[in-house]
This record gives sequence, C-alpha cells and structure tokens, in this order.
Amino acid sequence: MIDRRTVLGGLAVAPLLAAAPPAGDPVAATRYGRVRGLRERGVLLFRGIRYGADTAPRRFQRALPPRPWMAVADATRYGPAAPQTRPEERTSEDCLFLNVWTPALDAGRRPVMVYLHGGAHSHGSGSDPLYDGANLARRGDVVVVTLNHRLAGLGYAYLAQLGGPAESGNVGNLDIVLALQWVRDSIANFGGDPSRVMIFGQSGGGAKVVTLMAMAEARPLFHAAATMSGQHVTAAGPLHATERARAWMAKAGATSARELAALPIERLVAAMAMTDPIEGKGEISFVSTLDHVVLTRHPFYPDAPREAAHIPLVIGNTHDETGAWIGETLKRGDTTWENLPARLAKEMVRDLAPDYVIARYRQLYPNRTPGEILLAASTASRSWPGHLIQAQERAKIGAPTWMYQLDFPSPEAGGVLGAFHTLDIPLVFDNTGQPGARTGNGADASALAGKVADAFIALARTGDPNTRALPHWPHYGLERRATMIFDRTCRIEFDPRREERLLFEVAPYVKPGG
Repeated sequence: MIDRRTVLGGLAVAPLLAAAPPAGDPVAATRYGRVRGLRERGVLLFRGIRYGADTAPRRFQRALPPRPWMAVADATRYGPAAPQTRPEERTSEDCLFLNVWTPALDAGRRPVMVYLHGGAHSHGSGSDPLYDGANLARRGDVVVVTLNHRLAGLGYAYLAQLGGPAESGNVGNLDIVLALQWVRDSIANFGGDPSRVMIFGQSGGGAKVVTLMAMAEARPLFHAAATMSGQHVTAAGPLHATERARAWMAKAGATSARELAALPIERLVAAMAMTDPIEGKGEISFVSTLDHVVLTRHPFYPDAPREAAHIPLVIGNTHDETGAWIGETLKRGDTTWENLPARLAKEMVRDLAPDYVIARYRQLYPNRTPGEILLAASTASRSWPGHLIQAQERAKIGAPTWMYQLDFPSPEAGGVLGAFHTLDIPLVFDNTGQPGARTGNGADASALAGKVADAFIALARTGDPNTRALPHWPHYGLERRATMIFDRTCRIEFDPRREERLLFEVAPYVKPGG
C-alpha cells in the first residue's frame, strides 16, 4: 500500500498529461497549470489536484508548492493518502492533493467549504465517500473542497529538540495552510469566492480547525469555521511531544532526526503502530504541537484567541460520542451495577470517583440501565468537556459562536449506540445514502440531513447558520447556553444536560495526549 517515489507511484500521483481533453469534460486553470475533471450528477468534479510538491525529499519540513505544468493534467482520480498504519487506500509521501466539487466554472463567486478529515491526526484522507461534496455543491450552490495532508509522525512529530526542523511538529497543519493558499489563488477559476472560505472538520479534523484559528499564518485564509466533535483545548506540549518523537525514533531504529528522515518509509510507518509511551495504550499519538514557532499558543488555553474573535464558529458534538468506542460493550448488553465502576473508570478523562459518578447518575436518571449510564457518563466525562470549554471561552470574549448537539440516534443495533461520534458527518454532507452512513437513509434521516447541511451552507454564505427551516439559533452565552438540538424535531435547549455538566466541572479537564 505504501509507495515512496517509485516509478509506478509517480505515474499514479503526478499530474497525468492528456493530449487533448475529451469533448465536454471540464477544464479549469489553477495557479500551476490546467486540470481536466468530470461531470457527475450535474456537478463538476476534479479529483487529485496537486497543491504541493512531493514531501519525501523534505520530510519533517514545510512543503513546497508544486512545479507548474504545461499540458492539461488529469484530475479524475483521487490522489494517494498520507502514509499511515492500517491504510484503506493507496498511500504515498507524495500526498498533497485536493478535490473540488463545483456547480459551474463561471464567475459565480460561490461560498467555498473546505473540509478537514478526521482520524486523530493519524488516519484517513479526503476521499472517503461520506465526504463526497456533490450533494452540498448542488444543494447550496457552493464549492466544496476536501484534501489530503501529512499525518501522524510525518505530519506532527516534534523533532525540534532532537536536532530536527523547528516546524516539524506542525507540518501537517502547514500543508493545510498551503492548500488554503491554493484556494485563495485558484478557487475563483472553479466558480468560488476566495473572500468567503469556510473550514470545517470532524474529530481530528475539527481539532485542526480550532488549531488553525490559533495560527497567525492560517487565520487570514478563511472567514468562517465549524468544529464537529473536535474538542481540542490544548495542543501537545513540547516536552511530551519530544518524548513521543524520541520513542518513535528509537522504535524505527534511528539515532538522530537526520537519520530518521532518511529511513525507508515502511520502517517509519511500522514504528507508528507502537504503543503510546505516555498514555500506555493505543498507537503513538502525534497531534499539533505548541512549538513556539508555527503554533505559539494553545487553541483554547488559557482562553480563546482574541485574534480569531471575528471568525464565526459553530461548535458541535453528538449526544452519545463514546458509543463509537464502547459499541461492542453496549451491543453485548452485559454491563451490570457490579462491573459498571471498573468499565466507567477506563473511559473517564475527568478524575472523579466512578462510584460517586454512578450514584449521582442514578439519582438523575433512576430508570436508566447500567449500560445507558456507562454511555452517558463516559461521554460527559470524556468527549463533551472540550466542546463546552471552547464555547464558554468564546462567549467570554463576545465572539460569534453557535453550539449544536446531535441527538438523532443511529438505528444500528436497535438504537443502543445512540448518537455516536461521526454520526453527524453524513448529515452535514447530506450524504445519508452513501456507503458508511450509519444514520440510515430513511425519511427522518434525509429530512434532518437537509436541515443540518443547510445550516452549514448558511454559515459559509453569510457567517450565520440560521435558516428558515430551523428555529432561531442564538449565539452561545454563559447565562443561557443556547444549544441547537438536531433531532427528528429540531429545537433550542438552554443548558442541555446541565446537571451532568455541573457534576463533572468540579474536576479539571486535561485532554488526553497533551
């Protein structure tokens, strides 16, 4: 699956030159050369447009723009994903490609929606079927962009204290900056408006969104933002990031950053599967780093960046985030009052006694089963606090912020998983009919997808997610904590799950991996 710069890989990922574009296929100009795309279902689609040069010769360094090309380059196939463990598609260090969906190549000056994929900074790409932008482009008369960038150790290993480049802990984010510069310079030729660019992302992608809001180099390149279950409050600190980089270097068999940069890519990827040396579980965690160069502050600590206060921001979470991780446990249905404390202790991030938490939940929800309390308490202690902190800190500086909560449950396993992590992706993209959409594609899911997608389109177009199809969506404030509940019936709730919030707020939130 991994190719570094082989002949076949190079042919697959370099712009393919066509002698003459077939009649009817759309051709658009970029800053670096022309590209030929496709017409699909009434939308023009360009896959695999190169926005950066091969990163292999510049491992752990800022990527360079591509060299211009003369003939028309083929843009009908997705480019490779970044090297990663457990890849589901072709990978290569030559991975700086983006995809564009647009209604027309005219002077329409449409809003531009740039999506940053999830995968914990270590997995995924912009070519997942759930991220297909055709429905959004068609529905909202917008231009949609998805992209690939460097991930895991290649994108976020902080080597500055080990003799490596100062920017190494954030080159994945700098790749995104390079892609946004491409949007600024070329998107008008695809019918887009470079003065109306919205970035949005889910999970790790949402974390990248809020990190870009804290990066001086990135902020001028976008004008609205949305983070979906991307609850980064802090980036990785440089000491922990150095410890991880040193452990990865040793696992790969390198004795210096220079040697690491010269190793075969297969050895680097194999080493990325090692257990995280700080958390003692999971794969080694590489994320954005407080490096004092590219990223000079944490995204939301000690406060929200005032320099980004003018950027409208939607913050979203799902009601039952942890259903994505404890799904098999929930499906088995074997959680009891006896084993609940141990199971909950493994999932909680805020440091409270499990028996105390369970007792309080039983007071609040006397009819809930042990499994239902496991799902609720693990979500409220692990996957909800960061979103609340983001919204609260923005409210303190009067920045335009809207919060949503997805309550619409997946029909999977009889609904026992609830509205789990990732379930909002097919709704935002109006893609409930795509493979992998675990919302189902019934009338309720389809109707909700239209409302959610329209709200995101409105944010891109006007800087405000309010639409006629939804009740009025107020800014999030500390007094009322207005939150849009996306469900079969959409509604505004003030301070939803208030008692759960108060229960866990007595303990500080420390993001895992920091």
